[in-house]
Amino acid sequence: MAKLTKKQKEALSKYDPSQQYSLTEASSIVKDITAVKFDASVDLDIRLGVDPRKADQMVRGVVALPHGTGKEVKVLVLCTPDKEEEAKEAGADYVGLDDYIAKIEGGWTDIDVIITMPNVMAKVGRLGRVLGPRGLMPNPKSGTVTLEVGKAVKEVKGGKIDFKVDKFGIVHASVGKVSFDPDKIQENAQELINTISKLKPASSKGTYFKSIHLSSTMSPGIAIDKGSIQGI
Repeated sequence: MAKLTKKQKEALSKYDPSQQYSLTEASSIVKDITAVKFDASVDLDIRLGVDPRKADQMVRGVVALPHGTGKEVKVLVLCTPDKEEEAKEAGADYVGLDDYIAKIEGGWTDIDVIITMPNVMAKVGRLGRVLGPRGLMPNPKSGTVTLEVGKAVKEVKGGKIDFKVDKFGIVHASVGKVSFDPDKIQENAQELINTISKLKPASSKGTYFKSIHLSSTMSPGIAIDKGSIQGI
């Protein structure tokens, strides 16, 4: 068995890893057991009772976190010239079309979200091999392919995130930073859980929420008592 570090021992003195906690309790504990010197992300890992290999059991969606993620999101808008000013006024970090497409083809991906328009998707589509593996490909279902580019930029900057179950049946998403007040972490996590609860596939049988864990960067996971969460 690996020897525990001083920081790991200190974290374990503040909570019991064999116990389940309410979301409210966990939102406070995660702050106490985070020892890194930077403002760590707080993440929620939700294991679902679905088989992602089946198309009708793929769980994906978008959620607007009430308190945002605490992360500065870099947004690129690929649009026609008539929409450039709208995108800039909404707060987009980069705005353009052909020049940025060429830049991405050259390997540039220093962005978090790409928003584009339906009428330029033919050009953007050829970037699939670069953007797809990085989760950057715009998608109408996540609201990143739209004529309302200004509105989309504001939503992303304000805390709207998209999520998708991975091949192991787990949804992993950031719900804030350790610098957040515990109630803001709790409310963001609750909003994500509520959204996922409405997306249960009709073909999925048995327990939908199998397990929920809250953690921060480099911290151990805190098991959440599902019975303490409203709406699931």
